[in-house]
Amino acid sequence: MTLDDLARIIAARAAADPESSWTAKLLAKGPEKCAEKFGEEAIEAIIEAVKGDSARLTSEAADVLFHLLVMLQSRDVALSDVMAELARRQGTSGLAEKASRSKD
Repeated sequence: MTLDDLARIIAARAAADPESSWTAKLLAKGPEKCAEKFGEEAIEAIIEAVKGDSARLTSEAADVLFHLLVMLQSRDVALSDVMAELARRQGTSGLAEKASRSKD
């Protein structure tokens, strides 16, 4: 399964009955709840990375990717837009890219 496949599944489940789909239930709670859940999963992945448990990190990383896609769906941000942004940055030094961002 690719991230594109998963994004399509999440988009399809967005229209499902929240009583029949975890994804639909989460999306029905709104973007703020989706962002909160993404943050929780990211923290869990960080904990496993620090502990050095590769199997648990793998599992938590899968959760992070899933919940990132749910959060994007909640704000109608397409994975293809994120991928296009990554492509735009390709070949640019990370330091140069960061320096080019506005300093608000």
